[in-house]
Amino acid sequence: MSLPENFQFEKAFEVGAFQVHPHGDMRLSCLADLFQEIAWKHADSEGFGRSLLEQKLMWALSRIEIRVNQFPRWGDRLRIFTGGRGQAGVFAFREFLVWNEQEEVVARAMSSWLLVHIEKKRILKPDSVLPSTLFNPLDSPSWQPVKLESSGQIQDIKSIQVQHSDLDLYNHVNHTSYIRWIENRVAVQGLFPSQIAINYLAECKGGDEVSLTVLGAESSPYLQGRVQGKLVFEAQVSKL
Repeated sequence: MSLPENFQFEKAFEVGAFQVHPHGDMRLSCLADLFQEIAWKHADSEGFGRSLLEQKLMWALSRIEIRVNQFPRWGDRLRIFTGGRGQAGVFAFREFLVWNEQEEVVARAMSSWLLVHIEKKRILKPDSVLPSTLFNPLDSPSWQPVKLESSGQIQDIKSIQVQHSDLDLYNHVNHTSYIRWIENRVAVQGLFPSQIAINYLAECKGGDEVSLTVLGAESSPYLQGRVQGKLVFEAQVSKL
C-alpha cells in the first residue's frame, strides 16, 4: 500500500495509560518518544541506524518542531509515518505525520539531524551514509525547524538534576527528556502546549544540574537550559 505524501515508513501504535496527562490527553514528550522510535526503526531498516555505531558514528537531533491539531487520548490507535526530507549543509531533515483511526491528521513534526563522530566530536556530511533515494542531498524542505532566539523578561529560574532515567544509550540526556522537563515546568502555570520548537545546542550528561529559565509571555514562553552557564537548549511552547 502506498503511503501518504511520499512518506517512506510507517508504524502503528496504541496510546497507553502511562502516556497521558491526568486530563487524558497524550503528553508531548510521549508523542516525541514515538517519533524517536519510528525514526530508529526506519533508519535500521535501511542500514543507517544503529549499525553506524560500528563506525563510531551517531545521529544527534539538532532541532524539532511538533504541531498537534488534536491530542490523541488513552486507547487511541495511531498510524505514524516518517520519511527523509532532504538535506541542507550538515543537516538531514526528517518529517513525521500522525493519523488517527479515521485517517485524520492529528499531528505533524519536522526535525533536523547531525551526523557526529562519537570520539572525535566532529560533524560529518549526512550524505556520506544516507541513501539518496530517501534523503536527496539536492533537496531541502520548505518547512525547516527554526533557530530560536529567546526574548522577554525572566519569569522564573529553577534547577533540575539530571537523573539516570533521563539518559539514552549514548549516556547523554535523551532529547525527549528535555521536552518532559519543559512540559512539567509550564504545567505549573496551567499551560499544556500543543506546539513546541526546541533547539538542542550542547550535550547534557548524568549528574549535571540544569538551570531552567522561563522568559516572555505566559501564553507562549521561551525556555532556556544552562549547565554551568553554558546554554544547552532553547525552546518555545504555545497552544493552538
